[in-house]
Amino acid sequence: MSTQTEVFARFREIVASGGWDATWSAKEQLTPWEGWDGREIQPPLRDVIESDRVEWPRQGQALVPGCGRGNDARFIADSLGLKVTGIDISSTAVEAAQQETPHENVSFHVRDFFAPTDEQFDLIYDYTFFVALPPSMRPEWGRQMAKLVKTGGFLITLVFPIDPQVDNGPPFFVRPSHYEEVLGSVWEKVIDEVPAVSSTTHIDRERIIVWKRL
Repeated sequence: MSTQTEVFARFREIVASGGWDATWSAKEQLTPWEGWDGREIQPPLRDVIESDRVEWPRQGQALVPGCGRGNDARFIADSLGLKVTGIDISSTAVEAAQQETPHENVSFHVRDFFAPTDEQFDLIYDYTFFVALPPSMRPEWGRQMAKLVKTGGFLITLVFPIDPQVDNGPPFFVRPSHYEEVLGSVWEKVIDEVPAVSSTTHIDRERIIVWKRL
C-alpha cells in the first residue's frame, strides 16, 4: 500500500495537470482524504455535533463547501435537522454525491464558493476545503465566510493535515492560526482543541475549532 506522502504527491500531480475534476475522473478516484478515510464521518465532527457543548441550530440552512461524496452533508442533516447544501467545483464529485442514497434535506450543486450570493447559513462545515486553496486565496475565504454565516451562526473547521511545512499543495501547509488570521475579529471561538478521538490517519495531525459569528 502506498504511504500517505505518496498519495498526496500523486494527488498534486493530477491536480496540476488536470484540475480538481481530474482527481475524481482518474482511475484512482484520488481524493486523499476519502481514499484514506473511506466514507466514514470524521470522529471529531461526529463528537462535536452530538455533544451538548454547543447550542447548535435545529432549523435553518447549512453549507458544506468541497462536499465530495456528500457524507458530511447527510450527517449534518440527519443530526441537526438542517437543510444542507453541498457544493463542489468538480462536476464528477457532485455526480458521485447525487448517486448516493438521496436525502430529502440535502442537495448537491456544482458551484463556486466565492461566487457572489445573498444566501446566508446557520452552519458551515469546512474539512479540507481551506487547505485545498492556495494560501493567497485564504483572506478571501475569510471574507466570504463572514458574509455567508448569519450572526449567531457557526463555522466548524476541522484543521487537517497538520504536518511539517511543504511549499506545494494541495493540501497546502496549514496551522490553526492560519484560520484565525483571515477570519478576524467578527468571530468567537467556542471550541478549540485536539480531538479526543481521531481516525487512524489523523492522530496527532488535526484540531477542531468551532467559531460563532458575532
